[in-house]
Amino acid sequence: MGSSGKDFGQELSDQINDVLSRLESKEMFQSTWDIVAFAIFFTFIGVILLLAFLVLIRCFCCCCECDSPRSYNKIPRKKVGIDNMGLEP
Repeated sequence: MGSSGKDFGQELSDQINDVLSRLESKEMFQSTWDIVAFAIFFTFIGVILLLAFLVLIRCFCCCCECDSPRSYNKIPRKKVGIDNMGLEP
């Protein structure tokens, strides 16, 4: 167990050093796959933020009358079929 903790610490340190060296060299993306992964990640984050924004708009909308039951158009229901008078008591 102890060695995996050291390996994790070393791996984390290597990743931090890699990111810092990329920032210093101003080359964040080393391949096209890095660019694609970056674009997909930020597209995903953008969609999540858009959905959260739409939920907030829906929750704090000024026209709260749209949820009231009287605003729904009630369609009068007509009786369909034939009454079976034999089943009446």
